[in-house]
Amino acid sequence: MLTQSQVAVGESQPDRLNEQQREAKAQGQCENRWRRVFRVEWLGQTVASLCWIASVLAYGISQTGDWLQLLAASAWLLANLAAVLAFKAD
Repeated sequence: MLTQSQVAVGESQPDRLNEQQREAKAQGQCENRWRRVFRVEWLGQTVASLCWIASVLAYGISQTGDWLQLLAASAWLLANLAAVLAFKAD
């Protein structure tokens, strides 16, 4: 049964707990995401893809192969970013 204060606010105790649980879960996901970003595997791949992009731009884009190199490096970088953004905590 709801108390008068809960009725006045329009929120029951389970609703409040659910909101707190959602906030805690979001906080945990954010922390896990940052842990994943600072892993050697993710940092290494991201730096490698950025260096690849920089080298293509530094040497210039004069042939179709250069565009393909740039596309490949960009796709690799986007895949790394997507892996972190889509990461969900267990």
